[in-house]
Amino acid sequence: MRRHTAVLFVFLSVAVFAGFCQSKRPALIPEPREFQSREDISLAHGVQVSVPGNQQDDKFAARDLSDDLKARGVPFAAKASSVRIHLLRDSDPSARRILSQSGQSFLPQMYEEGYVLVTSRRDVYVIGHSSAGVFYGVQTIKQLTSGTGENAVLRGCVIRDWPAMKYRGVHDDLSRGPVPTLEFQKKQVRTFAAFKLNVYSPYFENTMQYASHPLPALPGGSMSQAEAKELVEYAKQYHITIVPEQEAFGHLHHVLTWQQYASLAEVPDGAVLAPGDPGSLALIRQWFTELAAIFPGPFLHIGADETFELGQGRTAQDVKQRGLGAVYVDFLKQIHDELAPLHRRLLFWGDVAMNDPARVKDLPRDMVAVAWHYEPEPGGFSRWLDPYTSAGMETWVAPGVNNWNRVYPNNELALGNIQGFVADGQKAGSTGMLNTIWNDDGEGLFAEDWYGVLFGAAAAWQPGQSSITDFENNYGAVFHHDTTGDLSQAQLALIAAHQAMEKTGIGDLRDSLFWLDPWSAEGQRVMAKIQPALAEVRQNAERALTLIAAARRAGNLEEQDAIDAMELGARRMDFLAFKFQTASSIAQQYLRLYNGQQDPQVSRHMSRDLWNLSGVNGRCQDLRDGYGYLRDLYREAWLKENRPYWLDNVLAQYDMAMQLWIARADKIRTAREQWVNSHTLPSPGSIGIEQVN
Repeated sequence: MRRHTAVLFVFLSVAVFAGFCQSKRPALIPEPREFQSREDISLAHGVQVSVPGNQQDDKFAARDLSDDLKARGVPFAAKASSVRIHLLRDSDPSARRILSQSGQSFLPQMYEEGYVLVTSRRDVYVIGHSSAGVFYGVQTIKQLTSGTGENAVLRGCVIRDWPAMKYRGVHDDLSRGPVPTLEFQKKQVRTFAAFKLNVYSPYFENTMQYASHPLPALPGGSMSQAEAKELVEYAKQYHITIVPEQEAFGHLHHVLTWQQYASLAEVPDGAVLAPGDPGSLALIRQWFTELAAIFPGPFLHIGADETFELGQGRTAQDVKQRGLGAVYVDFLKQIHDELAPLHRRLLFWGDVAMNDPARVKDLPRDMVAVAWHYEPEPGGFSRWLDPYTSAGMETWVAPGVNNWNRVYPNNELALGNIQGFVADGQKAGSTGMLNTIWNDDGEGLFAEDWYGVLFGAAAAWQPGQSSITDFENNYGAVFHHDTTGDLSQAQLALIAAHQAMEKTGIGDLRDSLFWLDPWSAEGQRVMAKIQPALAEVRQNAERALTLIAAARRAGNLEEQDAIDAMELGARRMDFLAFKFQTASSIAQQYLRLYNGQQDPQVSRHMSRDLWNLSGVNGRCQDLRDGYGYLRDLYREAWLKENRPYWLDNVLAQYDMAMQLWIARADKIRTAREQWVNSHTLPSPGSIGIEQVN
């Protein structure tokens, strides 16, 4: 018995020690591969940042670090008591000495972007084989620093770190509504780089301005070549490569509606270029020749996804004779050959060709298949990759942040999708990840997407399957410098709001529900299903709002625009459920009053009860006011990141929703006047609620 007690004591001691060591590991996104704790370093006496030699890239990294520390109020002082931060290459004698003393070394896989970070009592060493490695080590230092001014502290440690995937990026839809300002794109670049992403892929259908084809890109709603070139130069210093995607097959409706290009369409007024028309290849060549002159990176993305109309028009006979896969693959080969003089590797979406695996082997081996899928898959993601890996082609994976068509991203779906797809991609040898953002209904706000973007950064840098729980716990502390944990909990509350709606079988909290008229036939069908979930949706959304407010009171938060966007998402979730609750209540109350006109117990309070439905603080006015307030918040959030283009298309929906409830309020007010004058009420149908149960 005593021996068992001793064993138990040893076990508990080890467990406590392990827990203590784990608690010493700070919140970092991405998490480094190797981490050892050392004594923390006070920055109260100031810092110095040094870069030996004339490495301009490393000097930029030093300025980036200095700017961050100055923003926190950390003093800069060249005195004996200040902390010295050294940015070194591994060939430097000082670096070799520090590596030897700390028992660290550089592996070949670290050369491109890996780094070693070593702290001592007053010295911090960032050592990289390349400028990218030094830069990423600096980004880790920024996350290791907490507090402000004389209270700033740098967590002591030894880190050895390098990425699991070579290309780690974000694919941003610039063609379905929001077109960001150049200044916001620069902010995106800075933030991507801070979390060790190295690819930014803007998506163009008709929103890149081409000298050879100026019509489709609307002034004010598109990106100029001068802006693109400026962004390329800006991104370069942050080690971000811009990979432009210009759709070159499908998704070209806003090009093909111009009379000049109508003859190139597979079907009239469609979205797919017709293979076989010489004008199609000429257009593609001219577009991509201009793109190659603007974006000097090694890749161009030709899109080529969801070509649903292929075979329905001009290629119908060819598809009937040879098959859809053959026609599709042949056109991709023609595009490849047409663009060969540009000496760029072509990325393409992998959804269409994967359905005809036998044809995949006919594709040029230097093309890169970008496999995409946006849901979690418990059985794994191999079927989206196998046709290409079996053919010996390079692959990237493209999960998604699940923002599209939603009042706020569904981060449960996003994180599950990203975690599984990226891990399976690593197993399959995929060299890159493009985490996708889509704005299908034109309402998306990028500031709402950072949660999924940052988890994508972690998943692509870290080897294997990244921990969702660790990320959920670390998010608020790392991205917002929130010491309360409230912002991380707020994100979980918004996930719970989506979950509550999903239990009804309707799906999650969609923009379509936000705009749906509860008194319409469709609205009534939906209401019958979602009614039991509305209170739970509101409780979770309001919990998120309460947590956000608590975090704000604690102060010193970073990325305020993202917090504002999270709050907007929570308010839209809450109002969506409130709208259905309130519209149902109004309808039921009016039906009660209408059916009780002859009942003295009902009629004696008729005027008062109608006033409660439409009067000062009436229920109809509640719905008008809710849409109006959210309209103002949405407009403000939009203009923080986007050009005014397209904004009115969304605001018009707020205006229409407000007008709907203003009109209904007027009808109920008129009904009250009729009651006062004649003690009769108009029928519910005349108010608009004849279908309400």
